[in-house]
Amino acid sequence: MITLVRRVTAACALSAALTACAATPQPVRPAPSATTTAPSAAPTLAPGPGGLTPVFKNGSRTHGRTVALTFDADMTADQGARAAAGEHFDNPGLIAALRALKVPATVFMTGRWAEQYPEQARSLGRDPLFEVANHSYSHYAFTDDCYGLPTVSGDRMRADVERAYAAFRRAGVPDARPYFRFPGGCYDRRALKALTPVGVTAVQWDVVSGDAFATDAEAVTRQVLEGVRPGSVVVMHCTRSAAPTTERVVRAVVPELRERGFRFVKVSELIGS
Repeated sequence: MITLVRRVTAACALSAALTACAATPQPVRPAPSATTTAPSAAPTLAPGPGGLTPVFKNGSRTHGRTVALTFDADMTADQGARAAAGEHFDNPGLIAALRALKVPATVFMTGRWAEQYPEQARSLGRDPLFEVANHSYSHYAFTDDCYGLPTVSGDRMRADVERAYAAFRRAGVPDARPYFRFPGGCYDRRALKALTPVGVTAVQWDVVSGDAFATDAEAVTRQVLEGVRPGSVVVMHCTRSAAPTTERVVRAVVPELRERGFRFVKVSELIGS
């Protein structure tokens, strides 16, 4: 997910950005049917006006100095050949850093990425430090003119999200969250209406890290530190090929924010508080 590099750079990342994580094999669970709605074992927001899918951007500014780091595991439906050729859409070093620093995080994963890296998806989904949420199956845009992304038709939006949940189950993720991040962060009333039957809360952000395609880790670190406020949701990526500086950024940002009195939480805690 992204917004200008400060939104534009990040957005480019969404088109090509791909991401990833670390792993240990576990038995694979059967997939649910294509009409299964989102899991419900986590707090969600009430439907918006007209019963539309609710949108969450940040938590309370007054209930403590909490911040949620989120990482988009982007992989589009047609990038399998690039992965087969050796392009790294995962970032085990980043996940290892989060584990070493004991930082809870929410990973918004595409179904296609879970299919490419099932062991890593399973490892994240079974680690209580993390929660896996939905970033669509194909990483196609849910609106027209969204940073050049291909577009999913209105009548396929719900099926695309449900297909991602099915991919998570096949990979062995036992408890994917009922949260959805729109590819590119692009949505409109039609998209919110299409996803209402799925029962998800759409999760945006209020801090753009700018890590997509960035080469200057210090600049990205400054952007995050300057943007974080109590209740912030930070959007980052865990893709070595598309966001090579993110591990270094995390290793710099985490101790600094802790020094400032911030506590790291998952998105579910912000929504539930």
